[in-house]
Amino acid sequence: MRFFLVLFLGLVPGLLTRARAQDSLVLSRRQADSLFLANNLLLLAERFRVDASQAQLIQARLYDNPTVGFEISTYNPDRRKVLDVGSQGQTIVTIEQLLYTAGKRNKRIALATEATRLTELELLDLLRGLRYELRSRFYGLYFARQTLARFTQQLATLQTTVDGYEREYTRNNVSLREVLRLKALLFQLSNDRTEIQLQLADDQRVLQTLLSVELPIRPMVSDEGLPTYRLPTVPDDSLRQLALQHRPDLRVANSLTRQAELNLNLQRALARPDVRVGGTYDQAGSYVPHYVGLGLSVDLPVFNRNQGAIAAARSQIGYQQGLERQRVIQIGNEVMASLQKVRAVEQQLQSVTGRFTNQFDELNKGVLLSFQKGNISLIEFVDLIETYNESLRELNRLKADRVSTYEELNYLLGLDLFN
Repeated sequence: MRFFLVLFLGLVPGLLTRARAQDSLVLSRRQADSLFLANNLLLLAERFRVDASQAQLIQARLYDNPTVGFEISTYNPDRRKVLDVGSQGQTIVTIEQLLYTAGKRNKRIALATEATRLTELELLDLLRGLRYELRSRFYGLYFARQTLARFTQQLATLQTTVDGYEREYTRNNVSLREVLRLKALLFQLSNDRTEIQLQLADDQRVLQTLLSVELPIRPMVSDEGLPTYRLPTVPDDSLRQLALQHRPDLRVANSLTRQAELNLNLQRALARPDVRVGGTYDQAGSYVPHYVGLGLSVDLPVFNRNQGAIAAARSQIGYQQGLERQRVIQIGNEVMASLQKVRAVEQQLQSVTGRFTNQFDELNKGVLLSFQKGNISLIEFVDLIETYNESLRELNRLKADRVSTYEELNYLLGLDLFN
């Protein structure tokens, strides 16, 4: 009746077949980081924004070009000559230069400088978010692959068992209820494996997009790398202050407030009229031949003194200051919540690793031998297999969550504390 148990115990399925070098990209975390910085198209595109902003700063430093006018007589009736530009003709040459007052040029340069700083900070903020996504997906993919390998091993074992039970059922050695119970377990495990494969496909898609590669990613994680993720020894308030100093999004909010202040200074300066200085040469059209004159013109601020733009700029300062204060409160709360999550996950993982996980592995091996000897029933065997698989899946998920919470703390601090 139980001859098939020899096959059941003799089957030693391996882990998932390793992908060939040409079919996958084996990367460590550091290699993934380097490839990400070199290949990510969003970062490359954002760098062009920085270049464009720096070009706008160059433009703001340039002076306005002078305006030159040239006028000649189309027809001289006295000499009956067309386009008479000779000594007895008429030619007028004018030149004019706009001179900014109230330091408008320097204020425009200051505003463009701050705008350039803003684009650089936005690049850092984009890098911060994408790096968090990269590392979370990287380790999530790694631990999901570990779970998938174990589930594949269990599936192969269960499939052999089901095949043997079906043969015994045809010989009336086992009941249909036992066969169906094993098939239900096989179906459940197969569904769980498919769910993991769907998660892997999603993680692969995101990673390949972040790294701008077409080959599937196979994470390579060493045992020495994971212990770098450990609880910070600095006080919580110090971590909050670090976040306030280094968070790019807070610095972006500060830059927007600074730009609003600089814009108010510029709008106030624009209320003061600029001066146009110019010269005129008139060959024969003035009260004396070869007239040379100096001109000066200025707008009279009678109606338009830029009142609306000044009021709008003042209101914009209040708006940006409110957003900046809100961001400060948000950052402090985010850091405290992240620290709570790190401690909770760390405590949970420490309670189940070590002796507990070793006992579960030993139990899984002992289940096969006990079932062969008839020391446990089919129901007990199925229950133990289900318990082991669920615990294994949750343990690997907890390990991935642990890394993700530490990387989230990195993200929220704006620093790379766990490198």
